[in-house]
Amino acid sequence: MIITYLGGEFVKVQFGDTILAFNPISKDSSLKSAKFGADIVLSSLNNPDMNGADQVTFGDKKPFSITGPGEYEVRGVFIKGLPSESNYDGGATASKDKFINTIYTVELEGMNITFLGGLNQTDLPKETDEEIDDVDILFVPIGGNGVLDAAKAYKLAVSMEPKIIVPIHYGDLGAKDALKIFLKEAGENPAPTSKLTLKKKDIEGKDAEVVILEKE
Repeated sequence: MIITYLGGEFVKVQFGDTILAFNPISKDSSLKSAKFGADIVLSSLNNPDMNGADQVTFGDKKPFSITGPGEYEVRGVFIKGLPSESNYDGGATASKDKFINTIYTVELEGMNITFLGGLNQTDLPKETDEEIDDVDILFVPIGGNGVLDAAKAYKLAVSMEPKIIVPIHYGDLGAKDALKIFLKEAGENPAPTSKLTLKKKDIEGKDAEVVILEKE
């Protein structure tokens, strides 16, 4: 499995010939996007910063798009979309309205990915919390302004007992000092890496290890 961070909440996960795009940035967003062909798109919020299936439709690749709660099996990949809440309304703003945010859990190559998307609540709905178990790789938003802020994000992340924590939604979104605060909460200062390449054996024995992915 190869994981690449493309800014905002845009994450590319590739295993073999299959490519997943989490929260791809749309051409209508003010954020800079990336264009490639994906097989599966998972969008947590109907917002231009996260619903850019158009950007990952390329050549012969026409992705299967998942945009909400439910259970899915696509190309042998098992996916659950779980309901939660967000106040994210784009850019550095937080809305007074509540939006449905979909948390995704994905099983790949014997590893369990949990992608929190634009989540802004630390107390998850009971039915959602019960469905999240044995988290190997956790993607957590940390920028505030409609999603979790850095301190709340780390507290929630640790409570989910993942093996690896990957912060997203910072730098070009949300509070500019979010990553600094998050790392202070974690008591870690890992060197950023351009890509994260993992096999099942690589995560054995890890406990809430923070990994910082450089924006590609």
